[in-house]
Amino acid sequence: MHDLASPVFWVSVLQIIAIDILLGGDNAVVIALACRKLPQAQRNKGIFWGVFGAIGLRIALIYFALQLLAISYLKIVGGLLLFWIGIKLVLPEHEDAHGAVQGSSTLIGAIKTIIVADAVMSIDNVIAVAGAAHGSIVLVVFGITVSIPIVVWGSKLVLALMDRFPVVITAGGALLGWIGGGMLVTDPALPATWRDLIPHASTLASATGALLVVVVGKWLANRQYAAQRKAELATTAAQTRQTGDAQ
Repeated sequence: MHDLASPVFWVSVLQIIAIDILLGGDNAVVIALACRKLPQAQRNKGIFWGVFGAIGLRIALIYFALQLLAISYLKIVGGLLLFWIGIKLVLPEHEDAHGAVQGSSTLIGAIKTIIVADAVMSIDNVIAVAGAAHGSIVLVVFGITVSIPIVVWGSKLVLALMDRFPVVITAGGALLGWIGGGMLVTDPALPATWRDLIPHASTLASATGALLVVVVGKWLANRQYAAQRKAELATTAAQTRQTGDAQ
């Protein structure tokens, strides 16, 4: 049984909610696109049953992920994946990933689209939530039950806040790095005795993971911005030369 008065329980719940909000904005967009061709009277039904099915499938995927994380070396792999997911979160987005989502004119078709698209797009979410849950399916169900309504009905507000305060995205990347670092040092393949030799080994590994994600993410973002500016200047120079030659 979980102690609801325990700060550890609520910290884990808040981590799961934060992960779902940060990584679930795209899922809310998918829901809207999948239901856009439905008659007005059926849209709420499509959203409800699509979200219901997506939640059930995601909990099942996370349950299996929790079992897999008990296998040696898979927490190490999961931690490294979380580092990469966190870095990608910090990097600016340039591509529209929703162009392939087709709206359906039937209720069953829209529900199917939501569930399938959510399953495909939620791999990063599944890994992150499994890492934050520390083996507890109760935490998973509780956290997702609270966060999914926020993602679905509050996604516009959440996305607006992220655009207005970019530090929220950076903090999200750091959170994923924190969870990833903690996963690495708790892998069953690593002897538990060595952690006793280093004071606060898990906290130190988590903090290092968070710092790594932010530093690498910001460095890559700066490189990306510099390359983009260089390309823009080169294009402008070429257009200026063409204009001069034409005159």
